[in-house]
Amino acid sequence: MRIGVLTGGGDCPGLNAVIRAVVRKGVGVYGHEFVGFCDGWRGPLEGETVPLDIQAVRGILPRGGTILGSSRTNPLKIEGGVEKIKGNLAEAGVDALIAIGGEDTLGVAKRLFDQGVKVVGVPKTIDNDLNATDYTFGFDTAVNIAVEAIDRLHTTAESHHRALICEVMGRHAGWIALHAGMAGGANVILIPEKPFDIDRVCAYVESRFQTRYAPIIVVAEGAHPIEGQMTLQAGELDAFGHVRLGGIGEMLAKEIEKRTGKEARTTVLGHIQRGGTPTAFDRVLATRFGLQAIDAVHDGEFGVMVALRGTDIVRAGLGEATKELKTVPVGRYEEAEVFFG
Repeated sequence: MRIGVLTGGGDCPGLNAVIRAVVRKGVGVYGHEFVGFCDGWRGPLEGETVPLDIQAVRGILPRGGTILGSSRTNPLKIEGGVEKIKGNLAEAGVDALIAIGGEDTLGVAKRLFDQGVKVVGVPKTIDNDLNATDYTFGFDTAVNIAVEAIDRLHTTAESHHRALICEVMGRHAGWIALHAGMAGGANVILIPEKPFDIDRVCAYVESRFQTRYAPIIVVAEGAHPIEGQMTLQAGELDAFGHVRLGGIGEMLAKEIEKRTGKEARTTVLGHIQRGGTPTAFDRVLATRFGLQAIDAVHDGEFGVMVALRGTDIVRAGLGEATKELKTVPVGRYEEAEVFFG
């Protein structure tokens, strides 16, 4: 069997570990042949491929990013996009496809499966917001990077008697902010799922200063106040219709200074959270996902995504994985609120 592999959407620590596992087991155990598609869905859309054999995946386990490249190309927005992909897969002699990506990439995979393409999905997002899986690889790395930053911000905040705001990724789900904030001892955590009261945030800030310590506020990029305000760096949309967010940290800093008279500064971690070496947890999870993905292909079970349930890797329908985002439950946020102020 000749199998295509692609990585779509934002880069994520652990992508190379998935590719490595798929190829190592696919070639070594099942005797399959592989071809890599370049830059997400652009590869099969334009027929651009690279060789993908055991030699190609040597040494890539600890590397961040993806050796196949990635993009946010959306073939569903291109006239005849699905038919072009089907034609290019047939021309390349590809019998099945493994798509590694998040909500958007797997949404395209589901549409292709509905059109007769044999596809298996692997969940990838640092945001941990994909439904049907307990965790996605890349999340643990992103949280650890954010925690290290928060640990460093504590000493600067206390030395200069400032409120320091750490803005992390999280468009619609606040998993990174919640985990990093709790692990880093943040005094306030703001997430998209719960609009915040700026007056209450300022009260937490003032309360923290009264203890002779400086406050640390962790805010997800998609968090917004009760009034429904949203500060954006730019209003343009990507190929999947998502507004590029940014600026909530700066807005908070200005409001805190205006309302409390205390100095406030913002650190935006941005793409730092997505780059670099994956943690041991993410390397193992990504490897297990890759091993199970090639098993699904070999078994002829398509239209599924591999997923973590407890400590087991299971198979879930692509429709289940993409029908809705996995957001932070009220109870989980209430656990964190105990430590606010």
